[in-house]
Amino acid sequence: MSEAERKRFSSRRLVLWLWALAALAAIAHLAWICTGIELAASEQDTRPADAIVVFGAAEYSGHPSPVYRARLDHAFDLFQRKVAPVVITTGGAAADPNYSEGGVGHDYLMNRGIPDGSLIAETQASDTAQSAERVAVIMRANHMRSCVAVSDAYHVFRIRKLLEHQGIQVYVAPRPDSRPHSAWARMEAVLREAVSYALWKLHLTT
Repeated sequence: MSEAERKRFSSRRLVLWLWALAALAAIAHLAWICTGIELAASEQDTRPADAIVVFGAAEYSGHPSPVYRARLDHAFDLFQRKVAPVVITTGGAAADPNYSEGGVGHDYLMNRGIPDGSLIAETQASDTAQSAERVAVIMRANHMRSCVAVSDAYHVFRIRKLLEHQGIQVYVAPRPDSRPHSAWARMEAVLREAVSYALWKLHLTT
């Protein structure tokens, strides 16, 4: 092997080693995120806060889906326990422009007995990141600094990071029994949230 060939071989080997190290670092970072997601899913941090924030899910013709209703019921229980004096519901309109997730959540909780003066509906956001941004605007406008975030178990890690990025003190209270039952479904849910969080972090640096 000539000197030039040895140099080309060494260069290719160095590039391969660098790619392998980058891949290992990415896998390690993803594993760290997945661990954080699992730990947050087990939390039920219901210390007193300025607001309870319920992240939206599907609604059907003005009625919350079973998943959304379970989140709202959990928020109602927290409100009854005086965890916070205000509940903020989030989510814009999807297929049906006549209803928004935030508005449906507001009406559901009001019908359950929470006074209208203790409810705020965020009705414009189209995804979790937008909901966090708009909730932060609402909270700052109302001189609120802390919240208890309510959603599904594997969702609250990303919610906390999004709201903390907006300067909000966040405690999480995932709705009970919201982990998928099968191991494959749990793995899929955790990986989906981990990738979503990693892409958001990447977007912040670009």
